[in-house]
Amino acid sequence: MRDSGEDSLVTDLARAADKLSNASEKNFVNPFEFIKWPERHDPGQWYFSPELISLYATSFYQTLDETARKELSFYECVNFFSLNIHGEKSLVADIAGRLHVQENPAISRYLHHFLDEENKHMIYFAGFCERYAGKVYPEKKLEFPRDYAPGEKEFLFYARVYIFEEIVDAYNARMARDERLAEVARQINRIHHEEEARHLAFGRKMLAHLLEMHRPDWDTATLEGIRDYLAAYLDSIWREYYNPAVYRDCGFDNAYQLYETAWNHTENRAHRQSVSEKCTRYFASLGVIDESLLT
Repeated sequence: MRDSGEDSLVTDLARAADKLSNASEKNFVNPFEFIKWPERHDPGQWYFSPELISLYATSFYQTLDETARKELSFYECVNFFSLNIHGEKSLVADIAGRLHVQENPAISRYLHHFLDEENKHMIYFAGFCERYAGKVYPEKKLEFPRDYAPGEKEFLFYARVYIFEEIVDAYNARMARDERLAEVARQINRIHHEEEARHLAFGRKMLAHLLEMHRPDWDTATLEGIRDYLAAYLDSIWREYYNPAVYRDCGFDNAYQLYETAWNHTENRAHRQSVSEKCTRYFASLGVIDESLLT
């Protein structure tokens, strides 16, 4: 039997889910009409904000002329959209399995919108990658089986979604406003940012709900395992933003060495910490981690 506090949490989550569903219906976008696809990509334009390019802080970047920098920005964009495809492909599969298995029908109603919007995002991202690069960069993350305490697996699923989307959204928001970028890149970043804002709001509500429901049953070892898992996942997400295949496609020698240089650069470590801060502070506010969980 649920107590009044649990009933209140369920009611609050239902209200939030209904509100987000209404917003999704009001702002519905047809993915086959929204993007105006150029016939080909223009090598004279930027496709990724220069300051967000993984090599930007390195001395190697300073040796590149503008033509090479713009080519690098194109492949960085392809990599960014590729990692979004893989993240959302996995998310769609997992969300589909959660439809109509919740006690709260309002959650399933919103999950339908969540699925629809994530599928549309993959259409945008794949449309760009396949039209202009002729490929999607392959996924590199590996998942290892582990045992879970009651409720832990569900909490970690939504935690992964939240971390992934919070970092992506920081990039989307910045590039949606960057008037230097080709319009097609700005359009894709803009629509993704607008719809991800709803997903992030839902994720925060769901995480708080799950934590309130299950934390009383978690021992110290479980909480330590969650902290370690989140730290490892955050690290794995960020490493995808530094892709040696991008550097090889640009014709750069020593692609893996460039990866190591970029990953370990002081300015890039500070950048990752800054972008990660929003989600790490949220987990800290829940009491799940301390604020030292920064890459």
